[in-house]
Amino acid sequence: MNARDIPARPDPLVVGPVTRTDFVRYQGASGDMQPVHHDEEFARQAGHPSPFSVGMYQGGLLGAWVARWFGVENVRRYRMRFAERVWPGDVLTCTGEVTGWRTGDDGLEVDLELRCTRQNGDVAVEGWAMCVVPRARAA
Repeated sequence: MNARDIPARPDPLVVGPVTRTDFVRYQGASGDMQPVHHDEEFARQAGHPSPFSVGMYQGGLLGAWVARWFGVENVRRYRMRFAERVWPGDVLTCTGEVTGWRTGDDGLEVDLELRCTRQNGDVAVEGWAMCVVPRARAA
């Protein structure tokens, strides 16, 4: 098994412009109803110009993009770091690249560096994943 067995990278995932409705829908699904993410007055009193996204929203988008690339069943590790807030009106783009690979017990283990960027190029979330290309798929 070698680098040519790695599946072709999908097109970037582009989402947006994101809305407060997107934020609230995510909050409802996650159970995180912190008002700074949906309540205008609360957000302003906390020193923000408006409500902003729950960081896990863009982290979830990035994870979904990785799962589309390798298949959810082949994602072995995923971690991320929040870097910038996401505001209503932002357009998010999820991308990533292979940074290494090695033969493991289950097949080819592929290391990834990931990014979810805002329309201005700022990184909202950076991430890292390790995915497996199973031996049967690589044959």
